[in-house]
Amino acid sequence: MRILVLGAGGVGGYFGGRLAEKGADVTFLVRQQRKQQLNKDGLVVRSVAGDIKLQPKTITASDPDSAYDLVLFSTKAYHLQNAIQDLLPFVGEQTVILPLLNGVAHIPVLQEAFGADRVIGGLCFIETTLNREGHVLHSSPNHYVVFGEFGQKDTERIRSIEDVLSGTKTSFVRSNHIEMDIWHKYLFIATMAGVTTLMRSPMGPIWESGGDEFIRSVLREIESVMLAHGAPLDPDIVNKHMETMGKMSYEMKSSMQRDMEKGFPVEGEHLHGYLLRIAADHQMETPLLKAIYQNLKVYGVTTGKA
Repeated sequence: MRILVLGAGGVGGYFGGRLAEKGADVTFLVRQQRKQQLNKDGLVVRSVAGDIKLQPKTITASDPDSAYDLVLFSTKAYHLQNAIQDLLPFVGEQTVILPLLNGVAHIPVLQEAFGADRVIGGLCFIETTLNREGHVLHSSPNHYVVFGEFGQKDTERIRSIEDVLSGTKTSFVRSNHIEMDIWHKYLFIATMAGVTTLMRSPMGPIWESGGDEFIRSVLREIESVMLAHGAPLDPDIVNKHMETMGKMSYEMKSSMQRDMEKGFPVEGEHLHGYLLRIAADHQMETPLLKAIYQNLKVYGVTTGKA
């Protein structure tokens, strides 16, 4: 199975690197500058789960190539439309798109661009970033992808994908309830990203200062919006997320917080803005979510990254 990884940043570089490490047929679709960097220095991953250094196969959007069997769609949400255009030449009748973006707003966009039958559900949990040398830094124990067919279907293609993704030094987990998994991740990351960016702090100091009740309140508020939208949530998901967050390392940061620290664009519109539009549709009051979103909007204005 030929696998195309969209991007070689923190997410694509890590999971694509793990697949290439085990010998899978992996190619990275990257910008020209990143291609030159990878061709010169190789793909370097510094990880608590074991380092990687290899010479990856790379292409750019203008390079001629045939269709791939599986695409790991690992771009940021604010690059979604450009990434779709870059990917179009490499998608054929049998190509399967596995998106690893946060949230849900991208799913119908990808389905419209490539066809609903070509898009499966996916998400990932990992804390990574790129350093100045373009190395992927992976600093926490979590590093896994969850994927599955929408509608809880068991298909030949999902079994084939499960087989090709197995046997790596990370975890690719097939799910029979991927819709629920995606919404659970959305609740988790919208809360964690919202709280850490609002307070400009890793999770440890927030928790230590008595902020756990504030975190729970944000979780509850976002949960209420999702339930009004009809999202399939575990009735005990807030308690489960609180338990997970309480066990995080003291210096754990959200990727959105790391992007803010670097002056990069953030996914506030894709994550929190989308939830606020749902809340408005249901005439719901969401003061915590509005505060989080306003903070991100101010960041966008002051940095020119709106």
